[in-house]
Amino acid sequence: MTAAFLLLAVLASATLSGVFGMAGGLLLMGALAFTLPVAAAFVVHGLLQLVSNGWRAWLHRAHVKWAIVARYAVGTAIAGGAVALVSFVPSRPLLFLLLGLVPLLAWVPGDRLRLDARRPEHAVASGFLVTALNLLAGVAGPLLDIFFVRTAIGRHAIVATKAATQVFAHLAKVVVYGLPMLGGGGALPSPWFFAAAVPLSMLGTALGGRLLERITDRSFLRWTRWIVTAIGAGYLVQAARLAVG
Repeated sequence: MTAAFLLLAVLASATLSGVFGMAGGLLLMGALAFTLPVAAAFVVHGLLQLVSNGWRAWLHRAHVKWAIVARYAVGTAIAGGAVALVSFVPSRPLLFLLLGLVPLLAWVPGDRLRLDARRPEHAVASGFLVTALNLLAGVAGPLLDIFFVRTAIGRHAIVATKAATQVFAHLAKVVVYGLPMLGGGGALPSPWFFAAAVPLSMLGTALGGRLLERITDRSFLRWTRWIVTAIGAGYLVQAARLAVG
């Protein structure tokens, strides 16, 4: 039952990510946190999102802005190295609290912050900040979006470039949380789960890509904000339940 629930979450999150980017990762992280130990949830989420984002970036590779991705990777390396020095795994209530709060970043008026991922220093800063938040909350899509609000490159390039950058962010998560588990700590799903999850993730990504063609740039931005907010509200309720339980 648990495996079936997680596989359904993989398909749903990959499809949602193919259309609205960060929303799918937010949904998947919550599903994993419901059923797995926190450290294992981080590792599994990182592995699956590596596949999902990597496949999405490949499907839309013609639209990827590689200069942004390269600079983002520099920031990711700095953040990953810094966080790796601190041995910290959030508790389940704290994780759900952070998952619920992260979507609030979607309402930050990014156009007033004058951040633009096309600027080299902003691309590096986004890699550092987004990766650091990813390593604490499991997701950081709304923060990444702030750096793309003023980046006039169209929805296809936004989805493709963000997917490519998140390959590095999720790789950092797998390394930071996965290496300590090599000694036998944590409880990862069986290899059969990953064997089924990977093609489902690729299928969901392809389906999401088809749906992306049916929406406008304006609808893309508006619906992304409301969807992640609704998911975050559910996580805040769960955090409150765990805190009082």
